[in-house]
Amino acid sequence: MSDLIPPATPAPLVVIDRVGKSFGPVEVLKEVSLTVAAGDVLSLIGPSGSGKTTLLRCVNYLETYERGLITIAGESVGIEQLPDGRRRRKSDRQIAALRAQVGMVFQHYNLFPHLDVLENLTVAPCRVHGEALGPVRERALALLERVGLADKRHRYPSELSGGQQQRVAIARALTMQPRLLLLDEVTSALDPELVGEVLDVITSLAADGITMMIVTHEMAFAREVSTSVAFMAEGRLIENGTPEAIFEAPHHERLRSFMQRYRAGNRL
Repeated sequence: MSDLIPPATPAPLVVIDRVGKSFGPVEVLKEVSLTVAAGDVLSLIGPSGSGKTTLLRCVNYLETYERGLITIAGESVGIEQLPDGRRRRKSDRQIAALRAQVGMVFQHYNLFPHLDVLENLTVAPCRVHGEALGPVRERALALLERVGLADKRHRYPSELSGGQQQRVAIARALTMQPRLLLLDEVTSALDPELVGEVLDVITSLAADGITMMIVTHEMAFAREVSTSVAFMAEGRLIENGTPEAIFEAPHHERLRSFMQRYRAGNRL
């Protein structure tokens, strides 16, 4: 009889449940709900100003959200929902502990200019996690080797190209051994010839099962690397599905119009 019982489906790593966010009178996120399983790669696509980056920043609680709830591995992000329905901000220590489990890579690298590459990778694990320098240094060197920059470990950010700095930023996030990696338009500040080297690194991470949420305007990349794609417009989640469904058989007219414009510009 037990053979007929299907195996339990693992709980999603990330649950975004009816999240709403406003900047003053402007509602930038409107009842957005998504889930991300461990090992999945979710790409957030859509026109500029659709709320993609704001949603990503809410997942790391770099932006507060007023409605709904985000959880990572069952733990609420940033706020506690009280029994009487009120919401209470978590303590700074609780928020910092969650952020330590979530790596984030920004558009503009955000490397420490006064530290060399290796120091950029080792400072947070030692200071935030209290790890010993030796093991962290070994991990950092292995990650620099992986992103093709082991020979640049004693260079300073100003001595690197934009693509190299972004690869260092990815390696720095991974040195913290995060459960989830958030990437916010990591190629948008790069010259076109440097985009490929960064996307190659992200593709290799996806192949290794690193859980990621990616905001990107690189449609071909999103189609190739993602396990799921979410299309947002005007603060709403319009459509969510497999890359094949989103790119080849979109249901919503807003998504069909978006895809037609990209195809017309040879962006797919």
